Amino acid sequence: MEIGSSASRSLLKREKVRGAILELIEERRPGDAIPSERTLCAQLGVSRPTLRAAVDQLVVAGLLVREHGRGMFVAGEKITQELSPSRESFSLPQAAGVWTSRLLAFRTVQAGARVGRRLRISPAAGIRYIARVRLVDGSPMAIEYLHVPVDLVPDLTEDELERGDLYEHLRERHGVQVSEAQQSIEPTVVTRSEGELLGVPELSPALLFERLTSDTHDRPVEYVHSVYRGDRYRIVSRLELGPRSEHPSSRDSHHPGIPPGDSISGTPVSFLARGVVQSGQRSTSR
Repeated sequence: MEIGSSASRSLLKREKVRGAILELIEERRPGDAIPSERTLCAQLGVSRPTLRAAVDQLVVAGLLVREHGRGMFVAGEKITQELSPSRESFSLPQAAGVWTSRLLAFRTVQAGARVGRRLRISPAAGIRYIARVRLVDGSPMAIEYLHVPVDLVPDLTEDELERGDLYEHLRERHGVQVSEAQQSIEPTVVTRSEGELLGVPELSPALLFERLTSDTHDRPVEYVHSVYRGDRYRIVSRLELGPRSEHPSSRDSHHPGIPPGDSISGTPVSFLARGVVQSGQRSTSR
């Protein structure tokens, strides 16, 4: 199942190209070249504008580097800081508002090498590939691309993906109890087709989420990446750098902006994050 608007078709084609280039990146080391735009267009059967839209997004994300007159190269590895040192200290409630979904694509495909590695299944294994627009109170907020092993959800329906909470459906209708997720967040910008679906101009700031969710048996059950509007969505975190004193500290002892790595007490840093949807000058969360 796929919807037929030109923006959606362009988006899904670009997403397919993005996945193919990501496979090339993962097969190489930092500094290695990837094929030229002309070669990739011929191999993937797409136009130059479609390829460039995908490449541009990967350049902005810091995964590719363009060098004038030389070509495209795999970027250096990023420095990563984990803000959730323990299961007990991490919580990510959903942002406020009524969340609904509008499906762009819902089909069964082979996992492929890149998604197969993440889900720990064969590249030839079947997965449910879902693309959907996420809306808050009827306003488009994000575009999500989900990959779920078919064996876990053979009876997954389109209605479940448009209504209610997916993890609740997995638990109650498919016997899959999610347990934990590893998620990364990076800045990016939207492409023209993403902007049309989200109602923002091309190259508007956005947040790129990537998440791998596991169940209580430590089986990967979902790999998803999402593009959230930067003008309407933000992440708020609270860091506890040490135990609270029984007595209020003096003004001289307060040091705002201390990064987690500079915690003096040596105790683990507790991290609480929540999504915030902004509307005008006000924002709400839960």
